[in-house]
Amino acid sequence: MFDETFRKMAVELSYAKGSVQEAAYELGIDSSRITKWRQTHKSPGQLTTTANGLTQEQQLIRRLQKELKEAELERDILKKAVSIFSKGDRKSSDL
Repeated sequence: MFDETFRKMAVELSYAKGSVQEAAYELGIDSSRITKWRQTHKSPGQLTTTANGLTQEQQLIRRLQKELKEAELERDILKKAVSIFSKGDRKSSDL
């Protein structure tokens, strides 16, 4: 009767409200339905953990932080190279 999108939305709403009853009242459905749907859907806070104890989200954050550091390092190296070459160009043009 209810599609998957609606069920997920109802579950998320119940977590956001902190109450199955409030969400059910707002949506005009029986609270037992949302309770059942909550058992089959993970809450936003219930992320799966991996072997090293980090959630997938935490692993993504770590990977992105590492990539950002590498990109910043590359940028800094390029800035220094441009600075060195632009100083060299000024000296040769002064001759």
